[in-house]
Amino acid sequence: MSEQKPIQIFSNPDDNIGVNVIKSPVKLTILEMLRDRDMEFDEIVNNTGKSKSTVSVHLKGLRETGVISYKVNPADNRKKIFYLNSKYIGSVDVVEPKEIEETQADYLIKNLIEEDEEFSTLLFHTLKAMLIQEGINIDPILQATGNSIGKSLFEKLYDEDLDVFMENISDFWQRKGLGKLTFKIGQIIKITTYDCFECKFLPKTGKPACFLDTGILEGLFGEFFNLPVSVIEIQCYTMGDEKCVFEIEPLGVKPS
Repeated sequence: MSEQKPIQIFSNPDDNIGVNVIKSPVKLTILEMLRDRDMEFDEIVNNTGKSKSTVSVHLKGLRETGVISYKVNPADNRKKIFYLNSKYIGSVDVVEPKEIEETQADYLIKNLIEEDEEFSTLLFHTLKAMLIQEGINIDPILQATGNSIGKSLFEKLYDEDLDVFMENISDFWQRKGLGKLTFKIGQIIKITTYDCFECKFLPKTGKPACFLDTGILEGLFGEFFNLPVSVIEIQCYTMGDEKCVFEIEPLGVKPS
């Protein structure tokens, strides 16, 4: 029996589509592919391994709910190119319920309440740990939220000198209790955070968890370089590391 795919959640409030929860394994496979790039019908058929009629039925269902749409291939108007028409906002992994240490009262009292952490920290970590326990992934929402925060903070922290800009970010991080931030500037900017607010009390999952921080850094450096930026977390407390490390790289060419 194949492993069940996590249920995916999509939303498009701009078109009044609302929220769509996708459970069908074939639809999930199609959506996973379309999250990477737009695809023609024949490509989708080849990559799913399903018959044309089966794929056609599932594409029709996804179009009717507004999750995907299509455009005519300009090179061949007989062919359709399918693309996501909604934003991927998270997933739910249907797993056997299992209480994790980070949601238990003793852990919270010892690591959060008795350590004089702010109550907002207690709320954030309890909520995130509970979501992990229930198999709910809202990382895309956290990253988008962080991106918006980063853009809003930019003018407050901006300096045309990259070193000064980085120092301003580091000072802000520490003053706001987000952790101690250090940095190294090169072709790829490397940022290291110790005592990370977002993840230091989360369970060890073997995966990076700082999607709010990732989004904030995306927003800040996207505005600074006036370019899309790649922000990748390569080390994290939830991966068993004693720090979080982000690599930041501008993408493309700055417009004149």
